[in-house]
Amino acid sequence: MDFDDIVTSAVEKVIPSVVNISEVKLMKDAYLHVHPVPGVGSGFIIDKEGCILTNAHVVLGSQEIKVSLEDGRTFPGELRGIDVMMDLAVIHIDATDLPVPEMAKNNALRIGQMAIAIGSPLGLVGGPTVTAGVVSALNRSIQTEATFMEGLIQTDAAINPGNSGGPLINSKGVVIGINSAIIPFAQGIGFAIPIQPAMWVAEQLREHGEIVRPWISMNAVDVNPKMVGYYNLKVEKGVMVTMIVPGSEAERSGIEAGDVLVRMDDVQINSVRDLIKVMNKHKVGDRVTVELWRGQGNMKLKTVLEKSPSMRPQTH
Repeated sequence: MDFDDIVTSAVEKVIPSVVNISEVKLMKDAYLHVHPVPGVGSGFIIDKEGCILTNAHVVLGSQEIKVSLEDGRTFPGELRGIDVMMDLAVIHIDATDLPVPEMAKNNALRIGQMAIAIGSPLGLVGGPTVTAGVVSALNRSIQTEATFMEGLIQTDAAINPGNSGGPLINSKGVVIGINSAIIPFAQGIGFAIPIQPAMWVAEQLREHGEIVRPWISMNAVDVNPKMVGYYNLKVEKGVMVTMIVPGSEAERSGIEAGDVLVRMDDVQINSVRDLIKVMNKHKVGDRVTVELWRGQGNMKLKTVLEKSPSMRPQTH
């Protein structure tokens, strides 16, 4: 098959499942007046009973959601669940017997393989838009306004405003990721969440409306050189505890505001990112050992990981 046939064949398999998502958010202007502001994004069907996967930032704060299918039908959308940390959300529409694309069963991606992005950029009339490129890199990490994301697929397939939430597919028409983020003003740098972790999150949101993740009930910030000098710290890296949730397991274990956590499970903790990575290897209820500095001395404490706060969907 030549290039044209490969792309068109792959797209034809998936495009019936791609949807346009239009939503209305309430925004404040410079005079603090609240106005309804329309927005657009993309998504794709993940089961025949009307569940749709998209990005959290597409629907976060929406007052009204409308979903348009490729066949021209339009439905009101209900927000089933949202996970800001992974930038994913599940919407449900009252429809059945919908087309569902094939999902990749593993992460066996290769740098240089074909990547095709499908979505509805800018809400343009005429159905979804297709852009093609390659997988540029794997396991990328980026910091967004709302969260830190890792394990991402980087692609040079153009991902324009409105493409967020649409599928990234391979040359066989199998979904390998969900288009999630772009770097403003960059050329040919887009990111997608691999489909396996995305579908795990989607299943949790579909069934429970939230993701259950482990958490130490505290707020913390990365230690930086200014903090080292100001507080006369004995360590140059770690995370400083800024607040402990009253009545939490962290408080009962003896962790205090001002402590600098440097290790968990004998793993060096240099930043909040490191702390999150270690915690995500555990389950809620697991007991962990933390090493921290308090004043001029260090100590080890045991604490129990609790359920992290979650953002449940709002109903309007």
